[in-house]
Amino acid sequence: MSHPQPDFKLTEDEKALLPTDEEVRDYAEHGWYLSRKLFTDDEIDMLTAASDRFYAGHRDRTLPVRPPRLAYWTPGDGDVQRHHDYVHYEDDRIAAILRKPLIGAVAARLAQAEEIRVFQATLIYKPPRPDEASNVVPWHFDKHYWATCSSQRMLTAFVPFHDCGDEMGTITMIDGSHRWRETGGRDSATRHFAERDRCELEAMLEENARHNGAEVLKVPMRIPRGHVSFHHCRTYHGSGANVSGWPRRAISLHLQDGANTYVRHELSDGSEVVYNHDVLVRRTADGRPDYADPVFCPTLWAAGSDG
Repeated sequence: MSHPQPDFKLTEDEKALLPTDEEVRDYAEHGWYLSRKLFTDDEIDMLTAASDRFYAGHRDRTLPVRPPRLAYWTPGDGDVQRHHDYVHYEDDRIAAILRKPLIGAVAARLAQAEEIRVFQATLIYKPPRPDEASNVVPWHFDKHYWATCSSQRMLTAFVPFHDCGDEMGTITMIDGSHRWRETGGRDSATRHFAERDRCELEAMLEENARHNGAEVLKVPMRIPRGHVSFHHCRTYHGSGANVSGWPRRAISLHLQDGANTYVRHELSDGSEVVYNHDVLVRRTADGRPDYADPVFCPTLWAAGSDG
């Protein structure tokens, strides 16, 4: 698999869409940012059509091995919330749109980084079934699942394919929670929210808020079509049921700064945490998984070529 070398340049119109200095400061304070319109209507239409084709069975390639915790819906799972990890690897049309340099440039401004790479991309489909338990995503933050990552500046871009508001169960942030200090490390924190009890996660959020003398302030991201919600890797977030009558369709694009590398992380019993990348990406010279592997973690933005 190969991609053409991206041209890390923005038009003058695109530069006007970047976060302002004040918005970068707000992101540092609150842990989330709602962008201007970063994707055109045509690009969103192409994402929608490509995802329809993907759900119908199209793949440009499939993963060479199946990682241990791969989220990958199949029709046999029924009409539940669908997650498809590595959609940026398996579908070239989706990947081409997600590699838009403007997305990386916005992320670089927010993270105060010179380089932004893809870390993971997950295609999401939340059916309009308010009674379906899988439609409710409990409170969590992404860095818990990225224990093998050295960076504390990673972030996620949530890209809906339509206007996305409260009725659709939009992504909702806990304001300022990325600045909280946790009450203590727990082995269970590295387990994905789908593998954990929702009440336990609710209790963890409340406990950490009390520990920091903070209020649990929930901020739903009301995202117009073509706009993108970004959040810090330590910002607590979740989403409610979709009661709109229409499926909520989106991609969760997880991003890493250029300084991020693999670090070994052990649990209390001495066992080693393994992220899905660790069985897929190439190895560094010293034998560690390489989170800069251009096949699975392509670069979206690099400073210098466009100022």
